[in-house]
Amino acid sequence: MATSTNGSSRDNKFANVGAAAGGFVGGLGSSFVPPVNVTVNNNKGAAGRPGGASSQSLLPSPEFTSPAQVRNYCNTLRAAGVTLSIEVAMAAEILQSVLAAVPDPEGRAFGSRIRAQKVARKMRKSADALRDAAKNAAAAYASFQQEYEEEINRVRHRARKPQQPVMNWAQQ
Repeated sequence: MATSTNGSSRDNKFANVGAAAGGFVGGLGSSFVPPVNVTVNNNKGAAGRPGGASSQSLLPSPEFTSPAQVRNYCNTLRAAGVTLSIEVAMAAEILQSVLAAVPDPEGRAFGSRIRAQKVARKMRKSADALRDAAKNAAAAYASFQQEYEEEINRVRHRARKPQQPVMNWAQQ
């Protein structure tokens, strides 16, 4: 009976250590909370559409009939990519801290941290991919400007306002 009491106290000791570590990691995780954005969708006009879904997108429609539309699309894509990359990277940190608090079922030392890192690594890869998408959007517009510089410059001088006539006081 002494061994079972001793064994259960050892189990409780490890359970308490796990709870303390989980509380510490959970406390760290609460400091990484990203800002919360609340969006209210008015779907009154969407009732006639199939599924009642609205057709909103993060990006403007891909109509590329002017250099301004190409610039707008690339800038919007870049901004969305940067914003989403930051949010997903933050979510990866939060996910890792939350999952690290879950005890390892086999009781391995640092097993919960290793499992949490494996899961969060995939989320970080998503954040990196979004960051790369933002870089490529900016590079796409820079490439557009280089490749079509001649056409842009040909039209640019016509788009300027004509200068106001200058008064020549010497001519009387």
